[in-house]
Amino acid sequence: MEKLLLLGDEALALGAIDAGLSGCYAYPGTPSTEIMEYLQHSKEAENLNIHRIWSSNEKTAYEAALGMSYAGQRAIVCFKHVGLNVAADPFMNSSITGVNGGLVIVSADDPSMHSSQNEQDSRYYARFAMIPVLEPSNQQEMYDMAYEAFEMSERVKLPVMIRITTRIAHSRSGVERKLQKAQQAINLPKDTTQFILLPANSRRNYKALLEMQEQIEKNSETSQFNAYIDANDKSLGIIAAGIAYNYLMESFRDKACPYPILKVTQYPLPRKQVQQLYNECDKLLILEEGYPIVEEMLKGYLSLGKTIHGRLDDTVPRDGELNPAIVAKALGFEVKEPQAIPSLVKPRPPQLCQGCSHRDVAEMINEAMKEYGKGRVFADIGCYTLMATPPYNAIDTTVEMGASITMAKGAADAGLVPSVGLIGDSTFTHSGMTGLLDAVNENSPIVVIISDNYTTGMTGGQDSAGTNHLVDICKGLGVPEKHTRLINPLKKFHEENVKIMKEELAHQGVSVIIAQRECIQTFQRKAKERRSAKADE
Repeated sequence: MEKLLLLGDEALALGAIDAGLSGCYAYPGTPSTEIMEYLQHSKEAENLNIHRIWSSNEKTAYEAALGMSYAGQRAIVCFKHVGLNVAADPFMNSSITGVNGGLVIVSADDPSMHSSQNEQDSRYYARFAMIPVLEPSNQQEMYDMAYEAFEMSERVKLPVMIRITTRIAHSRSGVERKLQKAQQAINLPKDTTQFILLPANSRRNYKALLEMQEQIEKNSETSQFNAYIDANDKSLGIIAAGIAYNYLMESFRDKACPYPILKVTQYPLPRKQVQQLYNECDKLLILEEGYPIVEEMLKGYLSLGKTIHGRLDDTVPRDGELNPAIVAKALGFEVKEPQAIPSLVKPRPPQLCQGCSHRDVAEMINEAMKEYGKGRVFADIGCYTLMATPPYNAIDTTVEMGASITMAKGAADAGLVPSVGLIGDSTFTHSGMTGLLDAVNENSPIVVIISDNYTTGMTGGQDSAGTNHLVDICKGLGVPEKHTRLINPLKKFHEENVKIMKEELAHQGVSVIIAQRECIQTFQRKAKERRSAKADE
């Protein structure tokens, strides 16, 4: 088959297509976004009529993917690690229902927090749910694991997680394709009670999940993706998980590693190989991207007596990404420290684009809130989070998707009136609507500002589920029509917009101000596409 130069995310998406994929469900979040984008731009996916439309949030994405699995077809659901928090309810319960058609979960972790609120490790979630995990070490394995994961899911009748991290998702390598499998026909579950989680059914299904654990572990021990690589020098044994194996190999480019290596890219841990490595070697070094989950597990089920080095004893840094230099240093090699950045080079923090509508919203907020003082503006996840930085300093909190409205409500409940919740259009439909409904039910004295730029701007301009529907959504949730205000965030309307905001701040109940102006980036991109189309005529 042909060999292609692909991003890790693209390789995974192509592997899913070739595995007979019928649907991809996702919500954009770095470093997972390019999986769906590859499928959306793929002629093969279009010809195969693969479902590939963004979902409102990760929970709805997961539930839709589970529905496709119920119907007997192969589905993949993709999000970043914090998105798994949003999808945790259906995720945990899907290990109890099991699957019908193959169901693959891609959770993209972001160690070093390049664009995330935390460094959480999705392997813990998979261990919690007791499902198999695949963790590719290179782009070819991204493809191969996506290709094989659906078969694995259907064999064990469980969802299978592919856990990826930023570097492997966003780097390129050559990938060789396999033969493309046909999509599966609709085939409903033979057990009509499988997906009905009444307690009696759940207890039976949970027993089956527990009984499957021994087989899942045996599968890891015989997996094509795990490997025990023996060597003569038993003074050290190395367990290298996922991309850490690639970094380890970079330390021995011109020669074979002298120490035995257990390459782990399928979980649960292959216990027999771990025990073999422990028995044969004087001490162990654990190399893994993310939390010290392997290290903690080893200390839990191996008799202590030998030294185990890793993140827990600072042989490897406790936070941030791995890289070849860190791995080399852990092996005792001399590593040249990077040169310090000269003081004449000033740091350049991210900032809102020139012409961004959020800039005008920030200026409106600052002027309207002057008389009330600081500490009253609760914001959310999006480009507008940069309002926290100079010169705006306009917002006081950013916690997680959807928290702006509910935190504003809680502050108002405590007596901090007025309180303001600032949220973007995509985040509002992701997880802000339910918070607004809570506020409506209690007529909380808060002002909700929806900064609507007609797109999911922070992740590259994907479609936003609420475009052209926000007024109707707010009306449907019960916000009074006279307190649902539309404004155009432009400098020429600044005084008028401030006046409207002040009026709503004085209102003793729920108000929503929808600030609508297209994202400058998508506006410019569309204009360029129009000029290009006109030139081709």
